[in-house]
Amino acid sequence: MFHSLGKYILLLRLSFRKPEKFSVYWAEIMREMVSVGIGSLGIVAIISLFIGAVATIQTAFQLISDFIPKTVVGGITRDSTILEFSPTISALVLAGRVGSAMASQIGTMRVTEQIDALEIMGVNAPGYLISPKIISGVTMIPLLVIVSVGLGLTGGYIACWASNDVSTTDYMRGLTDGFNPVIATVCAVKAISFGFVITSICSYQGFYVNGGSLEVGQSATRGVVWSCIMILFCDLIISRLLL
Repeated sequence: MFHSLGKYILLLRLSFRKPEKFSVYWAEIMREMVSVGIGSLGIVAIISLFIGAVATIQTAFQLISDFIPKTVVGGITRDSTILEFSPTISALVLAGRVGSAMASQIGTMRVTEQIDALEIMGVNAPGYLISPKIISGVTMIPLLVIVSVGLGLTGGYIACWASNDVSTTDYMRGLTDGFNPVIATVCAVKAISFGFVITSICSYQGFYVNGGSLEVGQSATRGVVWSCIMILFCDLIISRLLL
């Protein structure tokens, strides 16, 4: 475990060395941002709408009574969406969609000796391959989480409009009453941390592949599994420290 942790830290150190030519790195960063952000927008949007609707329906089912104001449903849906559903579930989905692609891409370059060719030409392979992915992850995944929050709350509004349990007026009043800015800060910290975890772990798994195509698939699987585990671990630590 400590050997793998040391290799991971050293790889990150190599990844953020001064680039040989900034324009080449910038083009790679832009390409990765498009791949991570625009490429993942559809799946994040669909999941967020349904999760927001389901969260609202289940909250209304459990809490609606003559002694509880109906505006509580909007407040609980808002807090749970911002704190947990949007950052964590989006990150778990992106670990499968983005992380596996990164691990497979770098792993394929390793087994086909493209990384060796880059190093022979004097290119810092970790910096060229990994740092753009990490930068795109910590930049675009928080933006995707913001979109997820908005669509999750919109899904809750649609669920209220389609059912008779809670009126849309009560739902909107619940969204605006008693908002605590701390939950937005926690959401931002989680999103940035999850973006770093996904991209760095999956890149590490792909960079140190040994073997052939079978090992590339196994490295992608390990990258997704370890990313999901570390996402949940970081979720616990951040919630404990900031709430």
